[in-house]
Amino acid sequence: MPSRRPRALGALVALVALFTAGYVAPYLLPTVVGRLSAGLGLSPAGAGLIGSILLLGSASAGFTLAARVERIGPRRAARLGLALMTLGYGTAATTDLVPLVVAGATVGGFGSGTATAVAAAGIAGRPDPHRASALGLLSVSATAGALYLTLPHLGGGHALPFAAIAAVAVVVAPSTAWLPGGTGAADRGRAAAADAPHHGPLPHRRAGTVLAVAILCWSMAQNALWGVSGRIGLTQAGLSEVALGMVFAVALGAGLLGVIGAGALGARLGRAVPIGVGTALIAGCVLLSSAAEGPVSFATGEIAWNAVYPVVLSYLLGLAASLDPRGRWAVLVGSASSLGVACGPVVGSVLSEAAGYPGMGAVLCALLLLVAVPMTAVARHASGRPLVPGSVRRRGGAPAAVLAATTPPSALVPQMGAPEQEIAPIPVPTARRRAAKSAFRLARPTDRG
Repeated sequence: MPSRRPRALGALVALVALFTAGYVAPYLLPTVVGRLSAGLGLSPAGAGLIGSILLLGSASAGFTLAARVERIGPRRAARLGLALMTLGYGTAATTDLVPLVVAGATVGGFGSGTATAVAAAGIAGRPDPHRASALGLLSVSATAGALYLTLPHLGGGHALPFAAIAAVAVVVAPSTAWLPGGTGAADRGRAAAADAPHHGPLPHRRAGTVLAVAILCWSMAQNALWGVSGRIGLTQAGLSEVALGMVFAVALGAGLLGVIGAGALGARLGRAVPIGVGTALIAGCVLLSSAAEGPVSFATGEIAWNAVYPVVLSYLLGLAASLDPRGRWAVLVGSASSLGVACGPVVGSVLSEAAGYPGMGAVLCALLLLVAVPMTAVARHASGRPLVPGSVRRRGGAPAAVLAATTPPSALVPQMGAPEQEIAPIPVPTARRRAAKSAFRLARPTDRG
């Protein structure tokens, strides 16, 4: 018993570290794309395409591993993903040959997606997936902010950001010792038992599908701007690379404060209000940032945007985790988000070349406002996991039961929504009831004496 709490804490640390490793590449996307364009002489669209290939590799890993993490074993899958990150990004950092850079980015992206899939599946099984997601976003925001402050002072070229991502994978690797191994006989038995439900239909299929499609568009719209934010800052707003790095670092620092606020707020406002209102605020920030013609307006848009973005993302990830305690929707929705992130740089490059940065921002703002409606509807109406008795929370004035356990309810426990069993009345004869009362009255004087 005494060892369970340190073990659980170690598992949480490992999941947060894996979350950081998996998401650090998308967070560094602007500097990766910008340095690929400057260092390898690629066009903006060509550099954006390499960034999209990296993120497509990440999304494909998530879709591939959505229902297989427990079968493979979280520890084994995590170490495989971190090894692929080290190999792929390390290769991309050590060569100037474009085909090898593309190959390394693809392999590294698949490793990032593998790490993210393990983290998402593990976080979905936590008693409070929203707070675990907030810790992961807090960690990755701090890591990316530190890198944005450091990399401009270490020199140019595409090697540094790729090497930094590979270094994060190496640093995270020892924490995987806290994850379940899945190699022993007991672990294989648990994995086989846990894998059985994966062959059945997903719970909340309609809500999960709507959420996955909406978050794909949500991520694509934001990362279309994020992928070209570096070029907007340098060419339209007139910032130097060092000043641009400071703006991004401050923006990610604001994201840290946002995540801390989201973790402290928890479920007090539910999920619908933070997701709906937050997405509307993001749409306004995207419009401001894309139309900025000076350092002040650009910095204001980027900082406000990055302060709200991780807050909304933490609620979206928590919502996806609540749809299935096995984490399948968490992985699928996270992979859909990665797919949207992957399409972002190409969409941003094409829109900016066709309509300019302000025109691109107007289109992306309209798209974000459009997808805010179905995401808010899912957050408002999806009931999430049922709770065991004593863990009931209220949303909209009505009690909603949500299961906080990491395993599905036993077959002996009635499922939510199942028809109630009929209660057979047991008749008690009136004469027998009267005789019992008489016997009790006769016994009372004797008891007192």
